[in-house]
Amino acid sequence: MNDRSCILSRETAPREGLVRLALGPDGQIHPDVRAKAPGRGAWIGVDKPVLEAAIAKGRLRGALSRAFRTSDITVPPDLADRIAHALQRAALDRLGLEAKAGTLLTGGERIEEAARLGRLHRLYHAADAGSDGVRRLAQAWRVGRDAEGSGLMGVVLPIPRTILSLALGRENVVHIGLTDARAAKRVSETLDRWLHFIGPDPVPQPCETGSQGASTATAAERGTAGTNAPADAGQNAPAPAGTTNEGLRVPE
Repeated sequence: MNDRSCILSRETAPREGLVRLALGPDGQIHPDVRAKAPGRGAWIGVDKPVLEAAIAKGRLRGALSRAFRTSDITVPPDLADRIAHALQRAALDRLGLEAKAGTLLTGGERIEEAARLGRLHRLYHAADAGSDGVRRLAQAWRVGRDAEGSGLMGVVLPIPRTILSLALGRENVVHIGLTDARAAKRVSETLDRWLHFIGPDPVPQPCETGSQGASTATAAERGTAGTNAPADAGQNAPAPAGTTNEGLRVPE
């Protein structure tokens, strides 16, 4: 694994982009993306391709054995897929909750109106959204935020409209707009964790909620998922006390 990889010792406080792994009483390692499972846990800060390589080469098991101080550990070969599925489920559940609470908008016309009035905090598109619709809503958002010329686009999600529609309990959900600042923060946190993990390209940082001019628009706000990315969570983690010979960092 490369220098960006990190595994933090059990029960280290979670940080953005990290995923908790729980150690079951039978020695099985389980994904615990909501960090609610009882018992011992460890936090990882790698993306899916890196984790898959670590599992295949036995590096993850070795690092977790040292972190948990036991060799009675079984790492499922499909652990990375399980984590990706759990993160996607958590993100879609969050969208569904916000839809029930009435804190998000669907429908191009409603989103465009809110965007032009400067009320839009986040903008998401289905993977199969038409390019014309994406451009139209992005332009309206830039106008409303006084950010024309910034390239502000929102985020294209790696799921089609059928999946988004099921998650929100609505028909033909192609675009999603968040006009409530707290809801936008909740949604972006869960979506960013999922998008960061499924990689290999990290996701852009959440767009700031305040209006800003083109000269101050961040690069992370421009483009779609997988472009203009921030450093990953492994880079932002504190320097570890110990380093394994596999490249997995495990604090003592």
